Amino acid sequence: MVNVIQLLPDSIANQIAAGEVVQRPASVVKELLENSVDAKAKSVQVIIREAGRNLIQIVDDGVGMTETDARMSFERHATSKIRSSDDLFRIRTMGFRGEALASIAAVAQIEMRTRRAEDELGTLIRIEGSDIKAQEPITCLPGTNLLIKNLFFNVPARRNFLKSNSVEMRHIIDEFQHVALANPEVAFSLFHNDQEIYNLPAGKLSRRIVDMFGKSYREQLNSCEEKTPYVTVHGYIGKPESAKKARNEQFFFVNNRYIKHNYLHHAVMGAYEGTLPEGSHPFYVLFIEIDPSHIDINIHPTKTEIKFDDERSVYAIMMAAVRKAVGLYNLAPSLDFDSDVNFLAGVTTNPAKQSGKSDLEAPAPVSKASSSEPMAPRPISPSWAAGNSQPVKERSLRRDDSLDSAAGSSFNLSPKPPIRPSVNNWQTLYEGVADSEQTTRPANTSGDWLGPARTTGSAVDQPPTESEPITLGSRANQLQVSLTSKEKDSPVLIEDENIVQLQNRYLLAPIKSGLMLIDQRRAYERILYDQFHTALTKQNGSSQQLLFPKTITLTPVDFQLAIDLKQDLTNLGFEFDELGANTFVIRGIPALTMGENEEELFANLLAQLRADTGRLKLDKVESMARSLARRSAIHRATRLSATECRALVNQLFASTNPSYTPTGEPITVVLTLDKIAGLLR
Repeated sequence: MVNVIQLLPDSIANQIAAGEVVQRPASVVKELLENSVDAKAKSVQVIIREAGRNLIQIVDDGVGMTETDARMSFERHATSKIRSSDDLFRIRTMGFRGEALASIAAVAQIEMRTRRAEDELGTLIRIEGSDIKAQEPITCLPGTNLLIKNLFFNVPARRNFLKSNSVEMRHIIDEFQHVALANPEVAFSLFHNDQEIYNLPAGKLSRRIVDMFGKSYREQLNSCEEKTPYVTVHGYIGKPESAKKARNEQFFFVNNRYIKHNYLHHAVMGAYEGTLPEGSHPFYVLFIEIDPSHIDINIHPTKTEIKFDDERSVYAIMMAAVRKAVGLYNLAPSLDFDSDVNFLAGVTTNPAKQSGKSDLEAPAPVSKASSSEPMAPRPISPSWAAGNSQPVKERSLRRDDSLDSAAGSSFNLSPKPPIRPSVNNWQTLYEGVADSEQTTRPANTSGDWLGPARTTGSAVDQPPTESEPITLGSRANQLQVSLTSKEKDSPVLIEDENIVQLQNRYLLAPIKSGLMLIDQRRAYERILYDQFHTALTKQNGSSQQLLFPKTITLTPVDFQLAIDLKQDLTNLGFEFDELGANTFVIRGIPALTMGENEEELFANLLAQLRADTGRLKLDKVESMARSLARRSAIHRATRLSATECRALVNQLFASTNPSYTPTGEPITVVLTLDKIAGLLR
């Protein structure tokens, strides 16, 4: 009988191990940077060419290696970090498995120069695909200089799976940031294609954060520290008003090792409860010091996952530390007792602009068409107030004003998509609803006033009385007028007037079988997604030019992402140009996003796209449409008029999928009469 089991050659075994350790160029950078830190380097330089495909060079001034150690470092499971199994439970170094250099040498061409400070000569070693090509003495500086050339040169399939240079470079920058944040006492520099991206001098953690993320972070950093016999927590947290929608500026370090831990993130979010806008994530860099015997880091080859022997205690201490910092620095927003609550009822203001005085004031009196006597001030349509760039107090509003189309609206939706045959019969849901209020609407095409008309026998519309609110002209109103005048017989239009808005968040619409509940934000997200996706596919997105161009400075990661996606961002409606190192000047934004802060919109969209890159396997068009729709829909939680409610529902049911958002969240729920009756039993 022939034996079929045999021992694999070292070269094949190393390639198998490399599949776990070396996934992309960023993996190589991470392993080599951690080796430099373990070698007690005080200065580390990283040089990258073509996002690591052609060259990755790490130069440090660490302790260096002898000739024998230099040769042994490329053997599998050869390490200076541990000696026995007990050492696995008291690991303080970054590396310990002894697989990194052997795995890298199996899939790349390596040239290493190393020398100890007390030696006269160093050692030069050249390796290709695990085969040693040369080993000889050489004159070099103390420390280690590693060149990784032509990564995956002998594994073409793996090389073909690499993403674009900008994507791979973003991963490299992420790994560089993790190591640099964990070791602020070490100077780091990063170069890509001879361009300096980072030059971080040694210093304190606070300076490292500011040098890495920008001067704007200096104002939002607040110290966080808590010491207990079991664990110590220290670091910095950000203020609630600086929180971002994307979750990509949250860093946990356990014994100076970067980790990902959703459970601890939940603890931090719990400490911020009540101070953050919905869907926002605060900035934080938090370090946990704990006895290595209480943790297990030998779980995953990347060593970014960790287990605590008492997670609940760590969770409670983390939440207490962050909550203490939030209270100590008075980060919670204060209430404004001076504002006119009655006048501002129903008006949504920007929480980021809360101050001692409200920035909304009563408008000038509105004159009647048939009398010169001034009327009492009326509430402003919040959808117009959110999009208008001019303060309300500076404009005298009259019913016969013709608002400029550039004023915009928070309900700014482009012309309605084509009606799909599959939704032709959806209006039957509304059959049988009691039509208790018979009203008629004037075919007003001027956009002046779209309030309900009074029927006085001849069904002639009358001006509003003192008790009726005025809806000012906006793009949303003009859109609905256009629809009702041209397509009033369309089956998707809602003629029922009993749609009710609840807490600026939900729409309640009576139907034949009961009641339909519509999530307002998710409905906007679906509608906007369809329009953004169409703009990206057809490359015809409309842009709103800015009167005053805005300058924005981004992190190197987001700057590289914007360069890579410039054509797609232009298709969406963004217009921007490079203005210097990591700086853009924004000249235009998508027309559907008017009313937002242009710099925040651009920066947060890039941050969201960067976060989605590693979490979701989506193409660029899908990812960008989802991200911008989600971002824009958040600002649509405003009070809507009856006209705007109907227009929103009409466009929702004309969309590609009225029931679910692009991410699969339900938009509508039907409460049948039986279900409603069951709630009252």
